[in-house]
Amino acid sequence: MTPKKNAAKKATSRISKARLAEMIEEATVDAYDESEQATGWFTMLEDNLELPFETEVLGVPVRVTRIDQRDDDRLVAICTRGRDEQALGLADLPLPTLMPEGAEWIEAYRRWIGRR
Repeated sequence: MTPKKNAAKKATSRISKARLAEMIEEATVDAYDESEQATGWFTMLEDNLELPFETEVLGVPVRVTRIDQRDDDRLVAICTRGRDEQALGLADLPLPTLMPEGAEWIEAYRRWIGRR
């Protein structure tokens, strides 16, 4: 059995601290408060993250179908399994071994959340 080529980036690929800092700056530039910064993150994820993708939550396979911004400015991943749907904080979303295109924006968002 031959592994799929170029299907997705491996989860083990790490982004440099300098690149993460650049991504944080790009997502939050011209934002005057945390609400505007959250909107910047939502926009970057919407523009760059390939959806849907499969992952596991508590050992259960789910499909991440979209990213939403809540009224309190939290970003959540909408996970579905069959007809069930649940929101999970984006910072807490387990990423699959083979990450979807644009998943580095989730890593940058997590770094930004940790600095607030």
